[in-house]
Amino acid sequence: MDDRFNTIAGWVLFAGIVALGSSIVAGELFHSERPEKMGYPIEGVEIEGEAGAAAEQPIAAFLATADASKGEAIFNKCTACHNINQGGAHQLGPNLWGIMGAPIAGKPGFAYTEALKSKGGTWTWDSMSEWLKSPKAFANGTKMTFAGLGKPEDRANLLAWMNSKGSNLPLPAAPPPGTAESQDDAAANRGTGPGNGPQKAETEPVITEQQAGTNEKNIDGEGASKVTGPESVAPKKPN
Repeated sequence: MDDRFNTIAGWVLFAGIVALGSSIVAGELFHSERPEKMGYPIEGVEIEGEAGAAAEQPIAAFLATADASKGEAIFNKCTACHNINQGGAHQLGPNLWGIMGAPIAGKPGFAYTEALKSKGGTWTWDSMSEWLKSPKAFANGTKMTFAGLGKPEDRANLLAWMNSKGSNLPLPAAPPPGTAESQDDAAANRGTGPGNGPQKAETEPVITEQQAGTNEKNIDGEGASKVTGPESVAPKKPN
């Protein structure tokens, strides 16, 4: 009995040693190191940390030297979803004939997303450049899956060519050399910057805790005591 037990225990121990050895050998053979650079670059997508490294010049600076013939070649990336022929039918995306200067999401007969319809306005040089740079950043919720054109030179060339197809927007004045659009300016152009919406006046009265009280109706100032000017601020502490 003891001999049989010893035999079984020996085989179990041997099997464990074989399994452990196999695991070590496999780990050495298939060992892989974390790559220095993760993933693959996608055209039009900025690498984290590069955004904001240098402010980009306005698109007007690149339109002055834009080459429409190069823009026609760039449009080949768009032909899977769009055509730009006069009277052409809509495809996955709308027909783009005469698009420059036209209302945003205004082509009759095409079902635009609410994200794009809510933008309003027209396709100007700046708005179309922002759209081509990153559709999802321009209209969050759009169904357009194009990653975008990261190079402003490519966008300027494409805009120049699109403008020749049923549109005739005058070129914007070139900015002074060295002019760059700040992040605040870019946000203001998209309607999200600090210059948009109501601003708080410097002389707006401050309501004290005694004036506001503890009534829940005082949320958002609706139930606060009325004040008429900057004199109605919190009393100063005596010196």
